[in-house]
Amino acid sequence: MNTVRPTTLHQLRQSGWQSRSVKEELRDNFIQALRSGEPLFPGIIGYDDTVIPEISIAILAGHDMLFLGEKGQAKSRLMRSLVRFLDEAIPYLDIPGCPVHEDPYAPITRAGKELLRTQPEERIPIAWWPREQRYAERLAPGTKFADIIGEIDPARLAQGTSMSAEEALHFGLIPRMHRGIFAMNEVPELDELIQVGLFNILEERDVQIRGYPIQFDLDVLVLFSANPSTYNRSGKVIPQLKDRIGAIIQTHYPLDRATGIEIMEQEAGLDLGGEYPVLVPYFMKEIVEQISISARRSKYVDQASGVSARFSIANYRTMVASARRRGILLGEKPAVPRISDLGHLPASALGKLELDLMGAHQMSEKQVLEAIIADAIRVVFEEYVEKHGLEEIAEVFSKGIKIEVGDMLPSSEYARRLKRVPKAWEKAFEVNAGESEAMRASCVEFILAGLYVTDRISRSTRHGRITYEI
Repeated sequence: MNTVRPTTLHQLRQSGWQSRSVKEELRDNFIQALRSGEPLFPGIIGYDDTVIPEISIAILAGHDMLFLGEKGQAKSRLMRSLVRFLDEAIPYLDIPGCPVHEDPYAPITRAGKELLRTQPEERIPIAWWPREQRYAERLAPGTKFADIIGEIDPARLAQGTSMSAEEALHFGLIPRMHRGIFAMNEVPELDELIQVGLFNILEERDVQIRGYPIQFDLDVLVLFSANPSTYNRSGKVIPQLKDRIGAIIQTHYPLDRATGIEIMEQEAGLDLGGEYPVLVPYFMKEIVEQISISARRSKYVDQASGVSARFSIANYRTMVASARRRGILLGEKPAVPRISDLGHLPASALGKLELDLMGAHQMSEKQVLEAIIADAIRVVFEEYVEKHGLEEIAEVFSKGIKIEVGDMLPSSEYARRLKRVPKAWEKAFEVNAGESEAMRASCVEFILAGLYVTDRISRSTRHGRITYEI
C-alpha cells in the first residue's frame, strides 16, 4: 500500500482527495466508528446510557456543543476526545508566514487565493496537518479578545498597512483553528465583548476586529464548557450566544458508587504491586468513594461548586500511600489500608471542598471533612454489618476494655490486643474474609469505626493513635 502523501496541489487532485468541512469530516468518521461497534469514547466510564448518546446525536446533527456540568465530570476530556474522529491528517497550502491551514481547494486568506491565482498547480506546495494539532483549548478567566479572535498588529500599521486590510491582523486562536476544533472552558467567565465575538463567529463564521469586518468563511467546530450555577445565572452569558449553541450536553457525577470506584481506580493509575505491595479491601474503596458522595449531599458544602471526581482520586492515592508507608517501615507485605489511614486525608482533601458559609456556620474545613468521613463510614458500615450481634460487641466495651489503633500500629498487635474480645474478630471476618494479620487489622478498624459512628462506643485521638471505649 502506497502511504506517500501528495506534496503538490496537482498530486493532491490526482489522488482523488475531496475537501470536507470539519463537521462533515467528524460526522463521517463518527458514523464509521458507530457502525463498527468500537468503543466511541475509551476511558469514559458511566456515560454510556446518558451523555454519550447525546454527544452522538450532536455530532450527527453538525452542532456546536456546550458541555454543562459541575467540576470533575470529564467535560474537558469529552471535548478533547472528539479529536479521534478527525482524519489522521489533512492537506493544506504550505504558505510561509500564513497562520491559517488553508483548504487547498478553497483558501480563505488573501495569500492563499493569490497563490492559487498566480501559480500552476504543479508548483503549489502541500503540507499535512495531523489531527493532534487540530484542537485548541482555552480557559476563560483572563482571556482577552486578542487571544482567541485577534488584534490589529501595530507593527504592520507602522509599515503603512491599512487597518481594514487583512494583512494588518494578528490572528487569535479561533482563526488559527480554521478546519479544526476550538474549545472554550468556563464560558460564563468570558468578558461580554468576547462573547459577542464568539456569537458573530457562530452566526456568520467571520471575524470582526475593532469594528473592521474581515470576511472569512471560517470552518471550525466550537465547543464550550460551563458550570450550571454560573451558566444559568442571569447576565453571565449573553442570550444571543446561548441561542447559537447547537446542543447542550448535560454531564453528571457517577450514578452509583460502583461506577465511582471504577473511575477512581482508573484515574488514580496506581501500581499496587511491586516491592511494597498494597491490598485494598473493597469496603475501603467504598468508603473513599462514599466520602465524595456524602460531600455532595452535605449541607456544609457549597453544592453549586460541586465535588470533583478528583476528590476521590486524590483521597484514594493518599490512603494507599499511607498504607504503603506503613508496609515499608514495618515490613508488612502486603500492606492493607485501614480506617486510621483516612486520618491523612486532610492533606489531599482540604482545598477541594468549598464550604457553604450558611450551612457550615463556624465549622472549619477540617471539621467539615471529619463529619463527612464519619457519615461515609456509617453508610458503608450499615450496609455491611447486620445489627444483630453488634450490641454484644459493644457490651464488651462496657466492662472497661479499651482498644487502641493507629496507622503505624503493626498488624500483629491487633491480634494480641483483641484476644480479650474474640467476638469482635468474628464480626470483622464477616466483613472481608482474610487470613493475613494486615487484612484482619483493617477489618477490625472498620468494625470499631462503625461502632463509633453509630454511637455504640466512644473514641479519643491522641498523637495519631485512636482509642475506642464506652
